[in-house]
Amino acid sequence: MSLIKRSVSLEGHATSVALEEEFWAALEGHARRRKLSLAALIGEIDSERADRPLASALRVWALLHQGLPES
Repeated sequence: MSLIKRSVSLEGHATSVALEEEFWAALEGHARRRKLSLAALIGEIDSERADRPLASALRVWALLHQGLPES
């Protein structure tokens, strides 16, 4: 599995995140179901991640929300 790096703007600051394709797909699916942009979903996750690195927080969030309908 190779990592795919993407850039996203969080609170006006550009950052890049490298995740496996499967995690990007999971995050994009959740964002689409919630009618959010991927950047907006990542921003929500970022605001709740505490001291965890962003890539780790995104992976954990995707795992915790797999198969769950979003409200």
